[in-house]
Amino acid sequence: MKEEAISLARSVTDPSQRLNTLREYLQALVLRSLHESEAFQCLAFVGGTALRFLYSLPRFSEDLDFALDPGSGYDPGKWMSKAKRDLELSGLDTLVSINDRKTVHVICFRIAEVLKGAGLAAMANQKLSIKLEIDTRPPPGAQTRNQIIERHRMFAVRCYDMPSLMAGKLHALITRGRFKGRDWYDFAWYRAQRPQPQPNLVLLQNALDQTQGAGAFDSARWEDYVREKIRALDIEAVRKDVLPFLERQGGAELITRDNLESLLTP
Repeated sequence: MKEEAISLARSVTDPSQRLNTLREYLQALVLRSLHESEAFQCLAFVGGTALRFLYSLPRFSEDLDFALDPGSGYDPGKWMSKAKRDLELSGLDTLVSINDRKTVHVICFRIAEVLKGAGLAAMANQKLSIKLEIDTRPPPGAQTRNQIIERHRMFAVRCYDMPSLMAGKLHALITRGRFKGRDWYDFAWYRAQRPQPQPNLVLLQNALDQTQGAGAFDSARWEDYVREKIRALDIEAVRKDVLPFLERQGGAELITRDNLESLLTP
Protein backbone atom coordinates (compact mmCIF):
# COMPACT_ATOMS: atom_id res chain seq x y z
CA MET A 1 0.00 0.00 0.00
CA LYS A 2 2.93 2.34 0.60
CA GLU A 3 4.03 1.84 -2.99
CA GLU A 4 0.46 2.35 -4.20
CA ALA A 5 0.17 5.61 -2.24
CA ILE A 6 3.46 6.94 -3.62
CA SER A 7 2.64 5.86 -7.18
CA LEU A 8 -0.76 7.54 -6.99
CA ALA A 9 0.78 10.76 -5.71
CA ARG A 10 3.54 10.78 -8.32
CA SER A 11 0.93 10.53 -11.07
CA VAL A 12 -0.09 14.11 -10.14
CA THR A 13 2.08 16.92 -11.53
CA ASP A 14 1.12 19.89 -9.34
CA PRO A 15 2.87 19.66 -5.92
CA SER A 16 -0.16 20.92 -3.95
CA GLN A 17 -2.46 18.43 -5.64
CA ARG A 18 0.12 15.70 -5.17
CA LEU A 19 0.17 16.36 -1.42
CA ASN A 20 -3.64 16.45 -1.32
CA THR A 21 -3.86 13.14 -3.17
CA LEU A 22 -1.33 11.44 -0.91
CA ARG A 23 -2.99 12.72 2.26
CA GLU A 24 -6.45 11.64 1.12
CA TYR A 25 -5.23 8.11 0.35
CA LEU A 26 -3.85 7.82 3.89
CA GLN A 27 -7.04 9.31 5.35
CA ALA A 28 -8.98 6.53 3.65
CA LEU A 29 -6.73 3.91 5.26
CA VAL A 30 -7.36 5.43 8.70
CA LEU A 31 -11.11 5.58 8.11
CA ARG A 32 -11.19 1.95 7.01
CA SER A 33 -9.30 0.96 10.17
CA LEU A 34 -11.83 2.88 12.29
CA HIS A 35 -14.63 1.03 10.51
CA GLU A 36 -12.98 -2.30 11.27
CA SER A 37 -12.58 -1.28 14.92
CA GLU A 38 -16.34 -0.52 15.09
CA ALA A 39 -15.48 3.01 16.17
CA PHE A 40 -18.49 4.34 14.29
CA GLN A 41 -20.78 2.76 16.84
CA CYS A 42 -20.10 5.89 18.91
CA LEU A 43 -18.48 8.30 16.44
CA ALA A 44 -20.06 10.29 13.63
CA PHE A 45 -18.00 11.55 10.69
CA VAL A 46 -18.43 15.34 10.26
CA GLY A 47 -16.74 18.39 8.73
CA GLY A 48 -15.21 19.19 5.37
CA THR A 49 -13.52 15.83 4.89
CA ALA A 50 -16.88 14.15 5.45
CA LEU A 51 -18.33 16.29 2.64
CA ARG A 52 -15.44 15.21 0.44
CA PHE A 53 -15.81 11.47 1.14
CA LEU A 54 -19.61 11.38 1.32
CA TYR A 55 -20.66 13.84 -1.38
CA SER A 56 -17.53 14.32 -3.55
CA LEU A 57 -17.04 17.96 -2.55
CA PRO A 58 -14.53 19.17 -5.17
CA ARG A 59 -11.94 20.29 -2.67
CA PHE A 60 -9.50 18.35 -0.54
CA SER A 61 -9.44 18.62 3.25
CA GLU A 62 -6.66 18.39 5.82
CA ASP A 63 -8.24 16.91 8.98
CA LEU A 64 -10.66 14.13 9.91
CA ASP A 65 -13.39 15.44 12.22
CA PHE A 66 -15.75 13.41 14.37
CA ALA A 67 -18.50 13.98 16.92
CA LEU A 68 -18.86 11.61 19.84
CA ASP A 69 -22.29 10.13 20.41
CA PRO A 70 -22.80 9.98 24.20
CA GLY A 71 -22.68 6.45 25.52
CA SER A 72 -20.29 3.65 26.14
CA GLY A 73 -17.61 2.23 23.91
CA TYR A 74 -15.38 5.26 23.43
CA ASP A 75 -11.88 3.83 23.30
CA PRO A 76 -9.61 5.97 21.09
CA GLY A 77 -6.44 4.34 22.44
CA LYS A 78 -7.54 0.94 21.16
CA TRP A 79 -8.68 2.33 17.81
CA MET A 80 -5.48 4.26 17.22
CA SER A 81 -3.29 1.32 18.20
CA LYS A 82 -5.06 -0.76 15.56
CA ALA A 83 -4.79 2.04 12.97
CA LYS A 84 -1.07 2.39 13.67
CA ARG A 85 -0.62 -1.37 13.29
CA ASP A 86 -2.61 -1.39 10.06
CA LEU A 87 -0.53 1.43 8.61
CA GLU A 88 2.70 -0.27 9.59
CA LEU A 89 1.55 -3.55 8.05
CA SER A 90 1.04 -1.52 4.88
CA GLY A 91 4.71 -0.53 4.98
CA LEU A 92 4.14 2.93 6.47
CA ASP A 93 6.50 4.02 9.27
CA THR A 94 4.02 5.61 11.69
CA LEU A 95 4.03 7.44 15.01
CA VAL A 96 0.78 8.28 16.82
CA SER A 97 0.02 10.74 19.61
CA ILE A 98 -3.20 11.49 21.51
CA ASN A 99 -4.01 14.73 23.33
CA ASP A 100 -7.17 14.28 25.40
CA ARG A 101 -6.74 17.19 27.81
CA LYS A 102 -9.46 19.32 26.20
CA THR A 103 -13.02 18.75 25.05
CA VAL A 104 -11.82 18.18 21.51
CA HIS A 105 -9.44 15.23 21.57
CA VAL A 106 -6.66 15.51 18.98
CA ILE A 107 -4.98 12.43 17.52
CA CYS A 108 -2.09 12.75 15.12
CA PHE A 109 -0.48 10.12 12.90
CA ARG A 110 2.96 11.12 11.61
CA ILE A 111 4.07 9.02 8.68
CA ALA A 112 7.71 9.05 7.55
CA GLU A 113 9.24 8.47 4.11
CA VAL A 114 6.09 8.99 2.01
CA LEU A 115 6.76 12.69 1.40
CA LYS A 116 10.24 11.91 0.10
CA GLY A 117 8.92 8.98 -1.93
CA ALA A 118 6.31 11.23 -3.51
CA GLY A 119 8.91 13.86 -4.37
CA LEU A 120 7.54 16.34 -1.83
CA ALA A 121 10.45 16.39 0.64
CA ALA A 122 14.22 16.05 0.54
CA MET A 123 14.64 13.96 3.69
CA ALA A 124 13.06 10.59 4.48
CA ASN A 125 12.42 11.59 8.10
CA GLN A 126 10.13 14.47 7.11
CA LYS A 127 6.66 13.29 8.11
CA LEU A 128 3.18 13.69 6.71
CA SER A 129 0.59 14.29 9.44
CA ILE A 130 -2.94 12.91 9.45
CA LYS A 131 -4.86 14.67 12.21
CA LEU A 132 -8.12 13.52 13.80
CA GLU A 133 -10.24 15.77 16.00
CA ILE A 134 -13.02 14.26 18.13
CA ASP A 135 -15.54 16.60 19.75
CA THR A 136 -16.43 14.77 22.96
CA ARG A 137 -19.25 17.21 23.85
CA PRO A 138 -20.98 18.07 20.58
CA PRO A 139 -24.23 20.06 20.75
CA PRO A 140 -27.38 17.89 20.67
CA GLY A 141 -29.80 17.77 17.80
CA ALA A 142 -27.81 16.15 14.97
CA GLN A 143 -29.36 13.50 12.75
CA THR A 144 -27.08 10.63 11.75
CA ARG A 145 -27.11 7.87 9.18
CA ASN A 146 -24.87 5.06 7.96
CA GLN A 147 -23.17 5.14 4.56
CA ILE A 148 -20.80 2.91 2.62
CA ILE A 149 -17.94 4.81 0.99
CA GLU A 150 -15.68 3.70 -1.85
CA ARG A 151 -12.70 6.04 -2.12
CA HIS A 152 -9.34 4.27 -2.43
CA ARG A 153 -10.83 1.58 -0.13
CA MET A 154 -14.37 0.47 0.71
CA PHE A 155 -15.65 0.99 4.24
CA ALA A 156 -18.73 2.17 6.14
CA VAL A 157 -19.15 5.17 8.42
CA ARG A 158 -21.80 6.73 10.57
CA CYS A 159 -22.13 10.39 9.68
CA TYR A 160 -24.25 13.49 10.10
CA ASP A 161 -26.92 13.94 7.44
CA MET A 162 -26.65 16.87 5.03
CA PRO A 163 -28.77 19.37 7.06
CA SER A 164 -26.71 18.60 10.19
CA LEU A 165 -23.41 18.97 8.31
CA MET A 166 -24.65 22.30 6.94
CA ALA A 167 -25.56 23.46 10.45
CA GLY A 168 -21.98 22.80 11.53
CA LYS A 169 -20.62 24.81 8.59
CA LEU A 170 -22.95 27.75 9.32
CA HIS A 171 -21.90 27.72 12.96
CA ALA A 172 -18.28 28.04 11.85
CA LEU A 173 -19.07 30.87 9.43
CA ILE A 174 -21.05 32.82 12.02
CA THR A 175 -18.71 32.42 14.99
CA ARG A 176 -15.15 32.19 13.62
CA GLY A 177 -13.09 35.22 14.52
CA ARG A 178 -11.00 34.84 11.37
CA PHE A 179 -11.94 34.04 7.81
CA LYS A 180 -11.34 30.59 6.39
CA GLY A 181 -11.66 30.37 2.64
CA ARG A 182 -12.53 26.69 2.72
CA ASP A 183 -15.61 27.46 4.82
CA TRP A 184 -16.87 29.96 2.24
CA TYR A 185 -16.22 27.61 -0.64
CA ASP A 186 -18.17 24.90 1.18
CA PHE A 187 -21.02 27.33 1.84
CA ALA A 188 -21.23 28.12 -1.88
CA TRP A 189 -21.21 24.39 -2.64
CA TYR A 190 -24.10 23.74 -0.22
CA ARG A 191 -26.21 26.50 -1.74
CA ALA A 192 -25.50 25.30 -5.28
CA GLN A 193 -26.93 21.82 -4.60
CA ARG A 194 -30.33 20.92 -6.04
CA PRO A 195 -32.58 20.35 -4.29
CA GLN A 196 -31.05 23.01 -2.05
CA PRO A 197 -30.43 21.63 1.45
CA GLN A 198 -31.70 23.50 4.48
CA PRO A 199 -29.74 23.53 7.74
CA ASN A 200 -30.74 21.63 10.85
CA LEU A 201 -31.83 24.70 12.83
CA VAL A 202 -32.17 22.78 16.10
CA LEU A 203 -28.55 21.69 15.92
CA LEU A 204 -27.41 25.15 14.79
CA GLN A 205 -29.23 26.81 17.70
CA ASN A 206 -27.77 24.37 20.21
CA ALA A 207 -24.28 24.94 18.79
CA LEU A 208 -24.66 28.73 18.95
CA ASP A 209 -25.99 28.54 22.52
CA GLN A 210 -23.12 26.27 23.53
CA THR A 211 -20.35 28.49 22.20
CA GLN A 212 -21.82 32.00 22.29
CA GLY A 213 -24.24 31.84 25.22
CA ALA A 214 -27.95 31.09 25.31
CA GLY A 215 -29.98 33.62 23.36
CA ALA A 216 -27.03 35.42 21.80
CA PHE A 217 -28.06 34.29 18.31
CA ASP A 218 -31.28 33.09 16.70
CA SER A 219 -30.62 30.23 14.29
CA ALA A 220 -33.64 31.24 12.19
CA ARG A 221 -31.73 34.44 11.28
CA TRP A 222 -28.65 32.62 10.00
CA GLU A 223 -28.86 34.31 6.60
CA ASP A 224 -28.64 37.75 8.24
CA TYR A 225 -25.54 36.74 10.19
CA VAL A 226 -23.87 35.22 7.14
CA ARG A 227 -24.67 38.32 5.08
CA GLU A 228 -22.90 40.48 7.65
CA LYS A 229 -19.84 38.24 7.48
CA ILE A 230 -19.79 38.35 3.66
CA ARG A 231 -19.73 42.16 3.68
CA ALA A 232 -16.63 42.12 5.88
CA LEU A 233 -14.71 39.49 3.89
CA ASP A 234 -11.34 40.00 2.27
CA ILE A 235 -12.30 38.17 -0.92
CA GLU A 236 -8.77 37.85 -2.27
CA ALA A 237 -7.62 36.30 1.01
CA VAL A 238 -10.56 33.87 0.88
CA ARG A 239 -9.57 32.76 -2.62
CA LYS A 240 -5.92 32.42 -1.67
CA ASP A 241 -6.77 30.25 1.34
CA VAL A 242 -8.94 27.78 -0.56
CA LEU A 243 -6.99 27.63 -3.85
CA PRO A 244 -4.42 24.93 -2.85
CA PHE A 245 -7.23 22.54 -1.90
CA LEU A 246 -9.41 22.79 -5.01
CA GLU A 247 -9.64 20.03 -7.61
CA ARG A 248 -10.33 22.68 -10.26
CA GLN A 249 -8.36 25.87 -9.72
CA GLY A 250 -10.96 27.98 -11.55
CA GLY A 251 -13.38 27.35 -8.70
CA ALA A 252 -11.70 30.06 -6.66
CA GLU A 253 -12.77 32.69 -9.21
CA LEU A 254 -16.40 31.93 -8.38
CA ILE A 255 -15.86 33.28 -4.86
CA THR A 256 -16.90 36.91 -5.21
CA ARG A 257 -18.89 39.07 -2.82
CA ASP A 258 -21.76 39.35 -5.30
CA ASN A 259 -21.86 35.59 -5.89
CA LEU A 260 -21.87 34.81 -2.17
CA GLU A 261 -24.62 37.35 -1.48
CA SER A 262 -26.69 35.91 -4.35
CA LEU A 263 -26.80 32.62 -2.45
CA LEU A 264 -28.88 34.25 0.28
CA THR A 265 -32.57 35.11 0.21
CA PRO A 266 -32.98 38.71 -1.08
